[in-house]
Amino acid sequence: MDLLNFMLDTFVYIGVFGILAMSLNLEAGFTRLTNFGKVGFFGIGAYTAALLALNGYNFIISLALAVIISGIAGFLISLPTLRLREDYFAIVTVASGEILRIFYISESWLTNGTRGLPGIPRPLTELIPVDNYLVFYTPLVFFFVIICYIISQQIVYSPFGRVLRAIREDEIAAQSLGKNIFQFKTKSLIIGSSMAGLAGHLFAYHLRFVGPEMFLPTLTFSIWVMMIIGGISNIKGPIIGAVLIVSFERVMAVIKDQIALPIDPLNFRIIVIGFVLILFMIYRPEGIFPEEKMNV
Repeated sequence: MDLLNFMLDTFVYIGVFGILAMSLNLEAGFTRLTNFGKVGFFGIGAYTAALLALNGYNFIISLALAVIISGIAGFLISLPTLRLREDYFAIVTVASGEILRIFYISESWLTNGTRGLPGIPRPLTELIPVDNYLVFYTPLVFFFVIICYIISQQIVYSPFGRVLRAIREDEIAAQSLGKNIFQFKTKSLIIGSSMAGLAGHLFAYHLRFVGPEMFLPTLTFSIWVMMIIGGISNIKGPIIGAVLIVSFERVMAVIKDQIALPIDPLNFRIIVIGFVLILFMIYRPEGIFPEEKMNV
């Protein structure tokens, strides 16, 4: 049963980070929005879920509000940033993620500071035994993975998605055809932020705890690696990337407790992932699954 719980727990992580990687792919892969503050929207969704759940709101209401509030945050971030050049946009998004994390630490009246928010109640605990809870929660997470996959597919293969690709390839050419570049980028960022908020909501309910140390900038790096390795601008690529990276990290967590390594497992994990990323960028920059060509 312990092995089953470990595997189900791993699948939950894969589902959560698969949603995050898909959300980044819509922004960076299809619209060329170098969002290095993805963890910020993930944190907004998680804290929204925690605060609402601890104040008696049910799973559905907290989910809806986590998605909506994260989307609003994406809209607010877009107003001052989307008119910046790509490199400046990346810098500002990194800063926004850190600002939010510092807010979680400093505003203890709301977030309980560095102690975080423990004891998030699980949904339907009166019907589902605690020992078998992951048997229920894991399929629920993958239900939302499928929903996000379908939404991504509908967006990418719609006229809206074709405009996003056009903006990515040549922003000036797309603008010359009468497309409102700022508006399309804003919509892409709102959708991606909402999906990240959904992932944060699911993660908070899974861990039953939310704290500021969970939303370090290195988490955004991991999400980028998942997208790049799986395949930029390919809908299923980020999910495969999440499977590979999360599985490797969970295996390293087990090895850490079983085998004495000459190097700290955490550092070894980062070295291996960084090395693999370099190899992919040199020999297969399109990732495992390259972008699918569209029939226009």
